[in-house]
Amino acid sequence: MNSTSKMPLLGMTADELQSVCTSLGMPSYTARQISGWIYGRRVTDISQMTNLSMRHREMLARDYCVGCMPHADRMCSVDGTVKYLFPTQSGHFVESVFIPDGDRATLCVSSQVGCRMGCRFCMTGRQGFHGQLTATDILNQIYSLPESERLTNVVFMGQGEPMDNLEPVLRATSLLTASYGWGWSPKRITVSTVGVRRHVEEFLDRSECHLAVSLHNPFPEERKAMMPAEGGYGLMDLLALLRRRDWIHQRRLSFEYIVFAGLNDTEAHARQLVRLLSPMECRVNLIRFHDIPDSPYQGASEEKMVALRDYLTRHGVTTTIRASRGQDIYAACGLLSTAHQEEERQKMK
Repeated sequence: MNSTSKMPLLGMTADELQSVCTSLGMPSYTARQISGWIYGRRVTDISQMTNLSMRHREMLARDYCVGCMPHADRMCSVDGTVKYLFPTQSGHFVESVFIPDGDRATLCVSSQVGCRMGCRFCMTGRQGFHGQLTATDILNQIYSLPESERLTNVVFMGQGEPMDNLEPVLRATSLLTASYGWGWSPKRITVSTVGVRRHVEEFLDRSECHLAVSLHNPFPEERKAMMPAEGGYGLMDLLALLRRRDWIHQRRLSFEYIVFAGLNDTEAHARQLVRLLSPMECRVNLIRFHDIPDSPYQGASEEKMVALRDYLTRHGVTTTIRASRGQDIYAACGLLSTAHQEEERQKMK
């Protein structure tokens, strides 16, 4: 059996590792040893689990592998941001972006291969949808990151809609926060969504991680023109759900708002944002649009960004302008994997 057909241990829960050991006739404590090697020491091969007997390592390696895979490509920005291209178990590629900022270091991870939400301004949306990532694929972006020991935060804001792949996302966040896993506080993890309401509600019930809503326009019809998913996952229904939940005081709720020149940067948009959000305990993050090839959209001016921030803040909505990072390497997700897909297509011709 080659390594690609073996079952990955990365992504397994404590109970699942216990079942593996039981099925192989290993002592029960072996499961704790394996989880320690994977989630504690982050080994890359079963042969490195030296407190397992040679016989047990050989038995385990017949059908299982650790499941980690190094990056296939990377791009480094002058500001320290690094974009990585990671292979997946299914043979695709997804992007992760490492963003260092003083004592803080954040990794933006992907949750799907492509995306079916179809946002007009998103390079990943242009790829279409090509498959779900497994928990192994999601965790590998952290596990195999060269700077993994420096990480302070993880945000699910890369390629794909996390709520459209909820079970693997929840499994990954559970392992990140489990005492036998990485042991992180849920406050170090933020999961984003365009607003898949039924899955957002389930996420709120089953996770304590922070939530970020990709808002981008407060008027439903305008939002639908930018984000077709608005037609199936309406913003107003999502906001109604968030207003009546008592979870807000236990985690951070933020709204991501990419600002486009002449499209969503007017005072009318600011007033509507205040109407929608001022009763809620939340934060708005304003993000200047990163230009992507062949896009009709342009980023708003600094003056417009500041005016929008100041208006919202004056009217009781906590608002910040997020610093642009990695513009020289097109840090917005989708560009590196799109280029890789095109290279593969050319090779096949």
